[in-house]
Amino acid sequence: MLARRVLIGVPYLWLLVLFLVPFGIVLKIALSDYALSIPPYTPTMDFSQGWSGVKRFFAALDLENFWFLSEDDLYWKAYLSSLRIALISTFLTLLAGFPIAYAMARAPQEWRPALMMLVILPFWTSFLIRVYAWMGILSNEGFLNQALMGLGVIGTPLTLLNTDIAVYIGIVYTYLPFMILPVYATLERMDESLLEAAEDLGCSRLSAFWSVTFPLARPGMVAGCFLVFIPALGEFVIPSLLGGSGTLMIGKVLWEEFFANRDWPVASAVAIVLLLLLIVPIILFQRNEQKQREANR
Repeated sequence: MLARRVLIGVPYLWLLVLFLVPFGIVLKIALSDYALSIPPYTPTMDFSQGWSGVKRFFAALDLENFWFLSEDDLYWKAYLSSLRIALISTFLTLLAGFPIAYAMARAPQEWRPALMMLVILPFWTSFLIRVYAWMGILSNEGFLNQALMGLGVIGTPLTLLNTDIAVYIGIVYTYLPFMILPVYATLERMDESLLEAAEDLGCSRLSAFWSVTFPLARPGMVAGCFLVFIPALGEFVIPSLLGGSGTLMIGKVLWEEFFANRDWPVASAVAIVLLLLLIVPIILFQRNEQKQREANR
């Protein structure tokens, strides 16, 4: 019994130390006020004043920074822009990743380890170096424009760098393995006799795919979409390097508030709202999935 409790307590301890405690610290800073001090916010807890100091500490906390976010259109525009870019990027990643995962799952058994290695191979190179490489590829004098001009497809260089298109390309390229791997894991376990049974019952290969393969691949697709959407929503490096100053994303706003403006309370409020935008839909989706599983039993 003790061993079971210890085993169950390990993930809860992990969440407490690495999620709940940092979340509590960020939430406390979000409820504080900006100050020219170290740290750059007030109030701070002073246990030397006893219980009266603790009461004054909690009495000084307020929601002023969250009201400020709702009043300044920069922040809600950044949230909406980030949601748009993350959703479009996730959809494009799914369009690119599903055929690759499907081909891997249908490849001969002896080829699959090599194909898996090719998918995860980019992770052996620094993320920052790979993004910088795309800057060279997408620039006006870059490889892509030179190749298209050499083939006679275009006459003048295309402006790709410092646009939303470059951000989409960077996100899809960076997070494509996170879409391929869960979809491949789902398709690889699928019983191929189900397709044979569907074809024996009169389905064409395309109809069997939409009736059997696609629904069975749904859990992997959902997992892949979450793995891409969550980091893409708060992405900072890719829009900064590939999108330029014209691309508005909440990750860039968050960085500027923390390091350029040194307004930690507002930056913490931005982070709290971003976290809620991610956690609430995930919790609602998981509850809906659980209800559907219970209804199907």
